[in-house]
Amino acid sequence: MAEILKTVKALAVNPLKSSQPLGAALAFLGLARAVPLMHGSQGCTAFGKVFFVRHFREPIPLHTTAMDQISTIMGGDENIIEALRVQAERNHPEIIGLLTTGLSETQGADIRRALKVFRAAHPEHADMTVVPVNTPDFSGCLETGFALGLEAIVDTLVPVGRHAGRCPKQINVLASSMLTPGDVEAVKEWVEAFGLHPVVLPDLADALDGHLIDAEFSPLTLGGTPREDIACMGESTATLVIGASLDKAADILRQRTGVPDYRFGGLLGLAACDAFTATLARISGQPVPPRLERQRDQLRDAMVDCHFMLGFARVAIAADPDPLAMFSRFILEMGGEIVAAVTPAKAQTLAELLVPEVLVGDLEDLERRAGQTDAQLVIGNSHVTETARRLSRPLLHAGFPQYDLIGGHARAWMGYRGSRRALFDIANLLQAHANHVPGIHRSLYWRDGSRALERAAVATCSAASC
Repeated sequence: MAEILKTVKALAVNPLKSSQPLGAALAFLGLARAVPLMHGSQGCTAFGKVFFVRHFREPIPLHTTAMDQISTIMGGDENIIEALRVQAERNHPEIIGLLTTGLSETQGADIRRALKVFRAAHPEHADMTVVPVNTPDFSGCLETGFALGLEAIVDTLVPVGRHAGRCPKQINVLASSMLTPGDVEAVKEWVEAFGLHPVVLPDLADALDGHLIDAEFSPLTLGGTPREDIACMGESTATLVIGASLDKAADILRQRTGVPDYRFGGLLGLAACDAFTATLARISGQPVPPRLERQRDQLRDAMVDCHFMLGFARVAIAADPDPLAMFSRFILEMGGEIVAAVTPAKAQTLAELLVPEVLVGDLEDLERRAGQTDAQLVIGNSHVTETARRLSRPLLHAGFPQYDLIGGHARAWMGYRGSRRALFDIANLLQAHANHVPGIHRSLYWRDGSRALERAAVATCSAASC
């Protein structure tokens, strides 16, 4: 069991976390014909948009209520009402995620009351769904904001009912913020291999996988989970929950619909993949497809090939709670050691890890602890690049944001194939930066000794010729 320690400092040095509004916005970016609307200043939204554009390398539809000095002091409800009206009349979205920021939370904005005023003033826009979410950026992290957004989506768009199993081949998948678009695509193929139809919430693979379109820019999301599919989640046979951060959202969905759920901390590594595959086989009543058996055998072979490099390897990880727990279990499964684990927010699931301690802190804490324990590998997002450089240790890019690695957002970590690739990448990084191999030793007497051996050899040859 890990001990969770919170560092006590007057300020954060090289912060690790991304804010809650970014996480909630990411959840809405995985819905079809949706738009995240941040209630705050233009700078709040612009800063978040830069993060998304640099990570996904795509145009991101992100809008703001544009609070100024007057609305900050006198109240910004009019900004909300006007922004909702403009979105409804100009862009015609099906879903708007109304998110608070640090500015509006400090100002004391009541977004639900403002939404009621908008509904009363503009009944003609009743078909547009607005999902209010309180996401102050001075607490939590991207993962907690994503979870709050998903809880609000389920609570708003999934009707109360008891029709579980009406669609026997339909399976709900709640995907946490640690899943990349590549991961979501891999999970969908995994479920479909058993003859099941997955409804993924949110579906980032359909919205942010990086595909070209005819239009230069769209003010709404392109692809994602349709609103009507979310409304039908209560008719599914089961719900698969990937990521402990979504436990509360899963509880809400189960209470509203009665659909049974199966929960997984992550799908990286042999044990996690086997558990997910066995669950799908049990739900579908179908045997495991041969191609999944083949992928499993390939992963097992990769584990044999890589265990010489990963066994006893000292690894430092900086990530949100869900990916931190997933990567820690993966490294421990291969015989490695977690010598430094840093996360921006506390989560109860971290206490269950088989590591000495988890620090709730920043990248200064990671750098100090990784240096003290002589870590051989660092796992983290692009913010960790300079930390790894100062430590002279290789970095495995994982998490959000990734702005110094092309295609990082599209990588599939999960599943047998994703786990296999992760093994190869970690083993290659450790092998390329190995520091445990002793260098060539040259004696102080090497030069004189070699000359003496040369003279002795010449003498021996001369004697033999005589």
